[in-house]
Order: sequence, then structure tokens, then C-alpha cells
Amino acid sequence: MESETIANRLAELGHVTRLAIFRHLVRCGPDGCPVGELQKTLGIPASTLSHHLSRLVSVGLVQQRRDGRTLYCIPVYPALDQVVDYLTRECCAGSCSG
Repeated sequence: MESETIANRLAELGHVTRLAIFRHLVRCGPDGCPVGELQKTLGIPASTLSHHLSRLVSVGLVQQRRDGRTLYCIPVYPALDQVVDYLTRECCAGSCSG
């Protein structure tokens, strides 16, 4: 199950627009970023941004929180940590044959 979750997260981050969105959210910090600011900063049409955000939310990399009329997108740092940990868990742990 863990491998499938990590593969899904990597697949979503493997799209240039979603990667740009996620990188911007990570730079914004744990309070996240209003969707309108994200759209304006990255120059992404609203419908396209919504599509990409829903993909990132579906794999647990982004959460959304509403504050009044403002929708914030928040990076899920533990999910990012899981991806990085998965990729580096066995770093230098043994030898490769070949």
C-alpha cells in the first residue's frame, strides 16, 4: 500500500503545472496560500488550477481550508516527508549487483 501511495504522489508531482503549484505552496509555508493569489502568481486559469489542485488533494499532498470567502491551499508536509523518506530509506544500505 505504501508503494502505491508514493507512486500516486510522484505521478501527480510529475506534471509540470502541479509541480509548480506544489513548490509555490511549500514556499508559502504551513499557513498556505489563497487560491486567488496562487492563480495570480502562477498565471493559471481558474478552471485549470482547480483541476490540478483537486489532483494534489486527492493524493494527500494538499489540503484546503476555507476562511470566510477565501479558500486556502496548504501543503501537507508529512506527505512530502513520506515521499522523500521512501526514496531515501535504503540509501547506501547495501550493494547493487552489476
